[in-house]
Amino acid sequence: MDRVKVLGACPLDCPDACSWVVSVEDGVATGLRGNKDHPVTRGALCVKVNRYLEQVGAPDRLRYPLRRVGPKGSGRFERISWDDALDEIATRLTGIIDEFGGEAIWPFHGTGSLGYLQGMEGFPGRRLFNVLGASHHVPTICSVAGSAGLGYTLGTAGGMDPEDLAHAKLILLWGTNPLTSGHHLWKFVQDSGAYLVSIDPVRTRTSERCDEHIAPLPGTDAALALGLLHVIVGLGAQDDEYIAEHTVGWPEFRDRIMEFTPERTATITGVPRERITALGERIARTRPTAIRASQGMQRHAGGGMALRVLACLPGVTGDWAIRGGGLHYSTSGHFRLDVAALTRDDLLPHPVRTLTMTRLGETLLDTENPPVKALFVIAANPVGSNPDQRRVIEGLSRDDLFTVVLEHFGTDTVDYADIVLPATMQPEHLDVIAGYGHLYLVWNEPAVRPQGECLSTTETFRRLARRLGLTDPALFDSDEDLARQLLRGYDLDRLRAEGFLKIPPGRVPADKLHFVSARAELDGHDPLPGYTPPADHGDGLILISAASHYFLNTTFGANPELRRRAGESTITLHPADAAARGITDGAPVEVSNARGSFEAVAEVSEQVRPGVAATTKGRWAKFTGGATVNATIAERDADYAGGAVFHDNRVQVRTR
Repeated sequence: MDRVKVLGACPLDCPDACSWVVSVEDGVATGLRGNKDHPVTRGALCVKVNRYLEQVGAPDRLRYPLRRVGPKGSGRFERISWDDALDEIATRLTGIIDEFGGEAIWPFHGTGSLGYLQGMEGFPGRRLFNVLGASHHVPTICSVAGSAGLGYTLGTAGGMDPEDLAHAKLILLWGTNPLTSGHHLWKFVQDSGAYLVSIDPVRTRTSERCDEHIAPLPGTDAALALGLLHVIVGLGAQDDEYIAEHTVGWPEFRDRIMEFTPERTATITGVPRERITALGERIARTRPTAIRASQGMQRHAGGGMALRVLACLPGVTGDWAIRGGGLHYSTSGHFRLDVAALTRDDLLPHPVRTLTMTRLGETLLDTENPPVKALFVIAANPVGSNPDQRRVIEGLSRDDLFTVVLEHFGTDTVDYADIVLPATMQPEHLDVIAGYGHLYLVWNEPAVRPQGECLSTTETFRRLARRLGLTDPALFDSDEDLARQLLRGYDLDRLRAEGFLKIPPGRVPADKLHFVSARAELDGHDPLPGYTPPADHGDGLILISAASHYFLNTTFGANPELRRRAGESTITLHPADAAARGITDGAPVEVSNARGSFEAVAEVSEQVRPGVAATTKGRWAKFTGGATVNATIAERDADYAGGAVFHDNRVQVRTR
């Protein structure tokens, strides 16, 4: 029996980007475990990815090209050959380009894979779409508002090395639940022995393990941070030497801080004044203090501003200069990979428009601007993941929209496709992964042959380029060639042999920390960090739709065992809010606003603060009565970079 172990990497949208080991016997993957040699993975995967080989071999996996034979949305398809699929796609694209131009094509990339070759980080197919003059896709669904805010303050979105959390004495886990969405960080948190504070509107699994839990109203994080700074400065605990040598605009920012007294901050955030004062005093006397903030807390109208303020806090205390101090949001800003060599925007025949990921429904239904006539959905399930689910479905239902979906399973979005192309999964193709929760590049070597007629995303676009009669050599580079171009300046052979490679972090702040940002002012924003309130006002509860412990976005949404563990779709209400609505624990409820509604079961608990309701994302509409929480989310931008506003959402809850 031929037995081998193959080094690979988890491609999913999680900060941990685990290094894994696939056990292969006679060409069949028989086991999967975390790589014990990787300093972050340390041999452990998560409850979701432990079942990844089930996904690879699932009986309902898509293994052959399909053509729709029923109405859009019906999910009725017939099997066809790759030749037929490529012929139809090439013919339709040629006709669309001739009539409407290349910009009528939208390559819509999602976070189903964060690979640089096969996933969103490298925009697979971008070279082909550039030659065709297609519109550019801007992935705004995840972290862009916060990254832009950090850029204004720090000159980089990169922060502290997460491994240095082990040296902190005080850790603020701000709007993050790592025990559910990135549990490997917890090892460094535990190693620190630090005093732990969870700042989250919901009492999460992580909050239960912390020394203290503070529950502000969603979207008020910037005000809370400014209130804490008011206490710190009032005690004279600012680091005057660090401020003088490493920052710009302190006098103006100090005046802004003085506006946020504990009393005013308490009114805005709903956090008692005494608790604001006590935490501010703790920060003032504790060095080093570290902040871990994740993407959920910036998905509201003032999300970018919130990260600007949080990045200022260790600038005032001087923690940026101390190992174990600072802010960790995303390490992506530290990776210096040659993504331009992958995307080859120099192949564009002319400048093209950009289309925003989180405005899919609006754009597909737009009759005033140049129409989208062809949509390629790549590693994405926008019916399940995008805001304003009703409008997304309405847009995908257009008879004149030609939709091609590259997928593993028959998702809600697949039901609206004209052509479905079966894609390889991670043990079946080559890829390079860079974690956004650590500083390691991770190599993924193919371990087994693809199932059925599945093709890698890169190979799919190589074949389509040939079918279109295109000849530019760049369209036909092998995956190994693409990896070498991406990793120019890195030791690819060592990475491939060892499975992972730590990169040196960039300097943080990149130059000086900008309490006042001239660049923000040039972009039309307040030059000073401040507080931008939520945009969804009025009656109703503020709905948080956080990560599920059993799904990752909508990946695993059809896995029978994980669906069983996740149970019914629930919405958690504070006892006072439930009583005011006559809702009892376990009651079936409808959650709604002007945009749409979904069904859930009420869970009455003090895990949420009054005025807030909580549910989880990641469910498929076909398993939840035809709608999910995203039916209630607005297609509206955050303050910076067009970020999403999933947590700036008010709803009514009533018994069904």
